[in-house]
Amino acid sequence: QVQLVESGGGLVQAGDSLRLSCAASGGSFSYYAMAWFRQSPGKERENVAAITRTGSSTHYDDSVQGRFTISRDNAKNTVYLQMNNLKPEDTATYYCAASSTVHIANTERPYEYWGQGTQVTVSS
Repeated sequence: QVQLVESGGGLVQAGDSLRLSCAASGGSFSYYAMAWFRQSPGKERENVAAITRTGSSTHYDDSVQGRFTISRDNAKNTVYLQMNNLKPEDTATYYCAASSTVHIANTERPYEYWGQGTQVTVSS
């Protein structure tokens, strides 16, 4: 069983940057594809970015392409989300998730393990 703990959220202004971290424990981190999702009030949870077990491939939602970067450090059991040029519409709770069954995925179903989320608020 993998436990995921996100950190790094906060209140920032439009145009600022944040880096989210997700620390994994209790499993073989390099065995899991990882992803970041986000959910804002009244909306469904949506995928932001995903990364393969080795980090060789990544996928981004069109809304964050060119602004966000997902990466991982398997030696530190951590996945990151670097968020640049933040916009008010990026305001949401951000969750990391782990999947042992897929190479990479941008939907919720394959992800068995989820963190508790970290809040990101971007003011205009």
